[in-house]
Amino acid sequence: MTTVERLRNPAREHRFVTSDGCALHVEASGPADAAVTLVLVHGWTQDHRTWDGVLDHLGPGVRTLRYDLRGHGGSAPATTETGTIPRLADDLAELIAARVPSGPLVLAGHSMGGMTLMALAERHPDLVRDRVAGTAFVATSSGQMDRITLGLPGMAGQFSARFERRLAKALSHRKGERLPLSPAMVRSGARFLVFGDHPRRADLRLVADQLLCAHPASLGAFQDAISTHDRRVALATLRGTPSVVLAGEKDRLCPLPHAKVIADELPDAEFVRFPGAGHMLPQERAGEVAKRIGALLRVS
Repeated sequence: MTTVERLRNPAREHRFVTSDGCALHVEASGPADAAVTLVLVHGWTQDHRTWDGVLDHLGPGVRTLRYDLRGHGGSAPATTETGTIPRLADDLAELIAARVPSGPLVLAGHSMGGMTLMALAERHPDLVRDRVAGTAFVATSSGQMDRITLGLPGMAGQFSARFERRLAKALSHRKGERLPLSPAMVRSGARFLVFGDHPRRADLRLVADQLLCAHPASLGAFQDAISTHDRRVALATLRGTPSVVLAGEKDRLCPLPHAKVIADELPDAEFVRFPGAGHMLPQERAGEVAKRIGALLRVS
């Protein structure tokens, strides 16, 4: 295998077992001897395919590492005890140590993936200070997710917040391996919840398929973890690191004010707002997301 081939050895490259025994599905590509490695972390209910469109725009010359968070995609389920954002940060630190043990890193996190990067800065500050050369926070939040109203006014917004908490509790006790929902039902909900204006059918199908591949009880545990996520202070570790904060102006899950909080904590970061876009920026604005991440790679 040459250094420019995609790393597609299922026996070795596609599986990583964490220190607590959770098997994660891993995808690596690009030149193994590249000067910098891009690590991509997806969000809640999704998997590594979130970044497909972004990688298409970045091209084959970028070394990338992406993986399915525990409880998502092809990775093993999380438990109630391990379905936490700190555990996700530890998984990421272990994966980096095993697969990219040296050299500069650019980290990009979407939604809960961005929260994972914040927890990494909180729990592994030396790793972040010593090796992280750039960060991209894509449609994410540093806290107060328990107050989300999905953009609905008044009582409807308050009800949506209560419903999310009840849904998380119900999912966390679910015994099945898959959600009892049809793809059409999921696509309809996704159109309202996570997309802005004029979503493409292919993007709706991709988001729905990823959700239906996720482990229901794991989703419940992580939804509960998201509601208590509070890592604004942890962002201080990243001050001075080249960063970009990307936000959709029609994001119902991580609204624009949440992105502004992150940008305020990282005063040197580029803050980019996308009119008409929702939560799924890696699909809705794949080219623009790739452009900003590419800029970080060139700075590294």
